[in-house]
Amino acid sequence: MNGPVTFEELSALMKGRAGVSVDPQEMAARPDAPFTDFELDSLGLLGIVAELEKRYDRPIGEEAETCKTPRAFLDNVNAQLTAGV
Repeated sequence: MNGPVTFEELSALMKGRAGVSVDPQEMAARPDAPFTDFELDSLGLLGIVAELEKRYDRPIGEEAETCKTPRAFLDNVNAQLTAGV
């Protein structure tokens, strides 16, 4: 399994790992809104990265942990998951 990670999956991870409920359609409509607008903090993002690393059995990297928006995060994670495939 090598992605891509979708807004729906990101929304589910936000709920499961950070306790934040976000409508994936709202996030998709505002992909460049900062994660703080969706009440996701850096600790929650770290939990999401850890879960993705476990789920896809490969390192995601520190750059994903510093992404500020859903689009930047998904672009970064999906580029890493599809690299070398």
